[in-house]
Amino acid sequence: MNLAHLLARAGRTFPSAPAQFVGTRLHSDYAAFSRRAASIGSALRRQGLSPGDRVALFMTNTPAFLEVVFGAWTAGLAVVPINNKLHPREVAYILEDSDASLLFVSRDIGAALASQMPTLPRSIPTIDVGTRGYEALTEAEPLGVTDRAPDDLAWLFYTSGTTGRPKGVMLTHRNLLAMTLCYFSDVDRPGPDHAILYAAPMSHGAGMYSFAHVLVAAKHVIPPSGGFDPAEILALSRHHRNVSMFAAPTMVKRLVDHVESASVEPLGLETVVYGGGPMYAQDIQRAMRVMGPRFVQIYGQGESPMTITTLSRRHLLDTTHPRHLARIASTGVAHSCVEVRVADSDGRPLPAGTPGEVLVRGDTVMKGYWRNEEATARAIRDGWLFTGDVGMLDADGFLTLLDRSKDLIISGGSNIYPREVEEVLLLHPAVHEVSVVGAPHEEWGEEVVAFVVLREPRAVIEPELDRLCLDNIARFKRPKRYVFVDALPKNNYGKVLKTELRQQLIG
Repeated sequence: MNLAHLLARAGRTFPSAPAQFVGTRLHSDYAAFSRRAASIGSALRRQGLSPGDRVALFMTNTPAFLEVVFGAWTAGLAVVPINNKLHPREVAYILEDSDASLLFVSRDIGAALASQMPTLPRSIPTIDVGTRGYEALTEAEPLGVTDRAPDDLAWLFYTSGTTGRPKGVMLTHRNLLAMTLCYFSDVDRPGPDHAILYAAPMSHGAGMYSFAHVLVAAKHVIPPSGGFDPAEILALSRHHRNVSMFAAPTMVKRLVDHVESASVEPLGLETVVYGGGPMYAQDIQRAMRVMGPRFVQIYGQGESPMTITTLSRRHLLDTTHPRHLARIASTGVAHSCVEVRVADSDGRPLPAGTPGEVLVRGDTVMKGYWRNEEATARAIRDGWLFTGDVGMLDADGFLTLLDRSKDLIISGGSNIYPREVEEVLLLHPAVHEVSVVGAPHEEWGEEVVAFVVLREPRAVIEPELDRLCLDNIARFKRPKRYVFVDALPKNNYGKVLKTELRQQLIG
């Protein structure tokens, strides 16, 4: 089982079907897309890479992203997609921990990375996908798809952990194929006349949804802006028609704001799959009122990507159901390929209506954490993934999340773990104690707020703390506010009461 077969099949069966676009400009049809990927796979094998080796991608959205992913898989390699917002120090850690053999970068961020990258214990060859050197890879004699076992590593995704060190989530070909098939059964049913638009990073969920669209030889559209621009999205949707996209709730709100304020019809935009953060009932009600029945919600984690629960169009539109308001505030029901339960700390299922930890079991659940057996044993017990999220199932199987992984902050769809930020702030000699929490934010969902206890009163310290963060972690993780206090609230065991801090922020 090798996911590269999805593209090889599409290239054989639908060779003239348009595949990748940058805006409205055709980049390749499926024959060319498939051939370029097969050639990249051949070139990588000729460079000495062997099945199972890791290839890292640090790119903004570009057609080359999918070419490299499928090319690496063709050669039997695993890919390591890296969030292009990460700080060079964080990128360096991922490259070293994954033992990546090669790094692909896009020109717009590759130069900056090279100039700021800390010295690594070993040299990692880098290929800029905007150069002639990359094009030479696409011209090699194509390689046939390398056989891989279902449980061989395909996608090594690094997610921040509460210890401050990212953990590598090992996703296999089986995991990703199950996720792909679930897209058709539970989320949407694209065909060859459909398109997926990448307004969110392809290194994350948006890119994972490409696999389903490759399977049916649909179009892949990359906005020329490389990011999220509501006017651009609507213009491209009108051009390509039957467009789907994945978006964080904050992106959905911005899109709805634009449609309403500009009084434009979202013609051609067929499906907006939202996830990666909380969507409040009033926000999805407004979205449907302004834009119509275009929305589907998914809830997943890196450890079970895009596939824990889903709230379908059918359920969102069932306004006559007596529990409609509760349902649209939920994350829906279990995906068809998994089982979901709410359990106590020992994994015993709890009755409907009782809060507990969300557990999931099925073929989408990760193989484990890369080279971290201890963390894997904590996360997966008797086949069940303990998500760390607190939720409640109703009698009909709808899951409502009551809290996220204890202290996780989700800002603009990106996960931020407070411990990571706290450890950086504590590097400043003037900082005695610090506690980082998320505060509600109208546009981003949450913003990072740091409560700081200084060793002695000091003026104008915020710029120094900002600089410390910018030198060590990604910009989006930097606190947006600092609250200076004399002491942090603690319980009898000396543990900081973050609930009290959050309460201070909301009144």
